[in-house]
Amino acid sequence: MKRYERHIFVCENRRPDDHPKGCCALKNSIEVRSQFKKRLKELGLSPQIRSNAAGCLDACEHGVAVVVYPEQIWYGNVTIDDVEEIIQEHLINNNPVERLKIKDSKFNKDEKNI
Repeated sequence: MKRYERHIFVCENRRPDDHPKGCCALKNSIEVRSQFKKRLKELGLSPQIRSNAAGCLDACEHGVAVVVYPEQIWYGNVTIDDVEEIIQEHLINNNPVERLKIKDSKFNKDEKNI
């Protein structure tokens, strides 16, 4: 029996406030992950989709960074307000949220480096 169909990893890495790369934790990543968990539970999706905290995803310049597996879709600059759109469009309707996708080929294989 397969336990989860998808995993959402939300970077919660924390660096010093003055670190030049910044960090997702200072951009409210903990609250973003909490909102994913809350809404997945409310929608009855938590048995199929898991929201996990991640350490550094090496996408600091795009923080809050979120990646959805198994599709390997990388999202950047995600806010609490974006969580519902990702759930409804990507996770329920299988349409990745283009406006939030990181536009860099090292993250999304179908994107060109910009």
